[in-house]
Amino acid sequence: MTNNLAGIRRLAPEARLSGATVANGFVFLAGQVADDATLDAEGQTADILAQIDALLAEAGTDKRALLQVQVVLADIADAAAMNRAWDRWLDPAHKPARMTVQAPLVDPRWKVEITGVALAP
Repeated sequence: MTNNLAGIRRLAPEARLSGATVANGFVFLAGQVADDATLDAEGQTADILAQIDALLAEAGTDKRALLQVQVVLADIADAAAMNRAWDRWLDPAHKPARMTVQAPLVDPRWKVEITGVALAP
């Protein structure tokens, strides 16, 4: 079996992962967390969505191409705060499929983590 890795682009590489990978017409986002963990859930969500905008722009696309988004909240009580930031950011004509769950996050200061899949250009 041959591996064809030539068509894979890795964006925003870090020590253990890439912020996103682009392959076969899709952009796969890593779980994005706020750069400033001292923010409340609404602020962390806004920070994350700005990071997603930047990653999608680097991939040559934007939030209108998002197909699916998964939101993880450390505390489901923060859903309303997360949704306030989401609603300000969302393009109402291009809503992705979305799920929201509660789960512990790696850093206890993180309140929100968001990942998703978008179409690449």
